[in-house]
Amino acid sequence: MTPDRNARGSVLVVDDHADARESMAFVLRQAGHRVEGCSSAAEALHRIQNEQFDCIITDLKMPGMSGIEFILQLEERRYKAQVVMVTAHASVATAVQAMRHGAFDYIEKPFDAEQLEDLVAQAVRHGRLVRDDAGGAGGPARPQAAHQPPVMIGSGPAMQALRAKIDLVARTAETVLILGENGTGKELVARSIHAQSDRRQGPLVSLNCPALSAHLLESELFGHEKGAFTGADTARVGRFERADGGSILLDEVTEIEPPLQAKLLRVLQERTFERVGSSETRRVDVRVLATTNRDLRAQVDAGRFREDLYFRLAVLPIHVPPLRDRREDVPELVQHFLARAAARLGRDPCSLDASAMDLLMNYHWPGNVRELENLMTRASVLSSEGPLGADEIRRWLLADPKAPAQAAGPATAGIPVGLSLEEMERRLIEATLERFGGHREKTAKALGIGVRTLCGKLRQYGYAPRAKSLGRAA
Repeated sequence: MTPDRNARGSVLVVDDHADARESMAFVLRQAGHRVEGCSSAAEALHRIQNEQFDCIITDLKMPGMSGIEFILQLEERRYKAQVVMVTAHASVATAVQAMRHGAFDYIEKPFDAEQLEDLVAQAVRHGRLVRDDAGGAGGPARPQAAHQPPVMIGSGPAMQALRAKIDLVARTAETVLILGENGTGKELVARSIHAQSDRRQGPLVSLNCPALSAHLLESELFGHEKGAFTGADTARVGRFERADGGSILLDEVTEIEPPLQAKLLRVLQERTFERVGSSETRRVDVRVLATTNRDLRAQVDAGRFREDLYFRLAVLPIHVPPLRDRREDVPELVQHFLARAAARLGRDPCSLDASAMDLLMNYHWPGNVRELENLMTRASVLSSEGPLGADEIRRWLLADPKAPAQAAGPATAGIPVGLSLEEMERRLIEATLERFGGHREKTAKALGIGVRTLCGKLRQYGYAPRAKSLGRAA
């Protein structure tokens, strides 16, 4: 089936090679898109401050700032364009890194006009579905919407108490420590605090601490000067500087190594730091929000986390309840996730019968809200006509529905006794692929991901790649 290319939008092409840039721009203009070009990521970042694009195409290898670094910058700015990476050095690792930071898909050189048209049309169409799902267009072009608190689903006592606490701490400038199991929505709480604070006009810059080595993490936090270490070809602004006037979210802060904890403590105490390779002291006005799924007090007692840093972080602690402690919110969450999945799939929401809802209400949710969202996506993709029953839902759960809830603390919370979330994702992809008779394009569309993203995951699972043909993603 040939993809629908009627989705036309605004596209920014970022490539330091003028011929390649103009060639892509020409093809996309012929397809009906409005296209602009930039010769570097730095130029593109300046351009997007005042303009919104539906799709950004960026080369991977560029002088100065690479395509991956450019995507990181877009992620920090919460810029809502769909990003397509162009690379002659394609690898699963590169693709996964790009997707992890928000890229829609990637395309491998050499490619033809039809491939490019298809992928950009998919990206534009997907971006509009996502924006509709969120209630409007995204990105800097709509600053009022960007400062709205994110939607938090649930009206039970636990969620009412959580909202009340968020409202209280948001009015202050104090440091907040957000505690909770994996999949409970700690980042959503952080975004809500920022959006309701006096700093909402400023940036919210986030950093996933476990994703980086200690050396790279220091550079990401504080920046570095040119020549500070091998590979530091240009100076880099750190996350604290980018968050000046706003907030910084340190996700899973317990994963920061002890030597770097001392430098973080200084920033919290004095709001000053030095870039790597520099002796110049810089001052920032930043509110710190931190999350962890561990028992931080136990980490201190075990000598893995500085006690003085713990006290500096835990000024205003907020605990996000696990889903098993707010089961009364399950029906609301189910309807929300089913509606979102239906919008992505372009169909009416599927429904659950009373037995299925009863099963979900009594399940102990080791993967929390994230597990429920994945489950509703799977139900939406694989459901046949008529309401789904408990027997169909039961085989997709991560753990035995009859098993008692784990009395796990934060240090072990969210660890399933059955399948991992990654394995659940794999089974969802395989089942969807089977439903569509191995048709990868239909499978990707149903899952709300790009074809190359799907193919990359299938390669990881050991599936043999299909033979390539002109205008098709393998």
